[in-house]
Amino acid sequence: MKDDEEQAGGRMRADARRNEDAVLEAAKTVFFTSGVDAPVREIAAMAGVGVGTLYRRFPKRADLVAAVFRREVDACAAEARTLAAANPPGRALELWLKRYTDFIATKRGLAAALHSGDPAFDTLPAYFQSNFEPALAALLDAAAATGDVRGDIEPYDLLRAIGNLAVGSGVDPAGHTQRMVALLIDGLKCGARRRGEDAA
Repeated sequence: MKDDEEQAGGRMRADARRNEDAVLEAAKTVFFTSGVDAPVREIAAMAGVGVGTLYRRFPKRADLVAAVFRREVDACAAEARTLAAANPPGRALELWLKRYTDFIATKRGLAAALHSGDPAFDTLPAYFQSNFEPALAALLDAAAATGDVRGDIEPYDLLRAIGNLAVGSGVDPAGHTQRMVALLIDGLKCGARRRGEDAA
């Protein structure tokens, strides 16, 4: 009897995790296309769950927005390790900075919600920084060690610089941001020294 109960509990937990993942993935899509004020029923329908299920896990819209933001931060930060394992250091850094740029560009609606004053968002800036700074620091250290970039770059300064560049407007804001970030990446290489080069 106990084994049956444990298995049932395990299935319930697995189902709950699947439902939560489905809700967060649907919310990410809906927030991107329709904004963070989109109807909750639209998110529930896309996730294949009832509205009641969604509200049990995320009683307030702010809870859902914060959870989507954390999930996206986690995914972007984790990709730094994936790229580092599959690419030379300089290339891994470049690819991740472009990935981070896309993250910033597609999270404008979420970022605006973060400044609404809702206490559900109070811990998110620290969460953002505590995940992205170490991820970028590891990439910068590896790229500096091989001479692909200069060695005096502060991760937080670079994160902020890209965040500022991503606040684009005009006809092609995304294209403009990508071009500016490409220039910034070129600038990181200025003054870099390859292993064995004379520092004089």
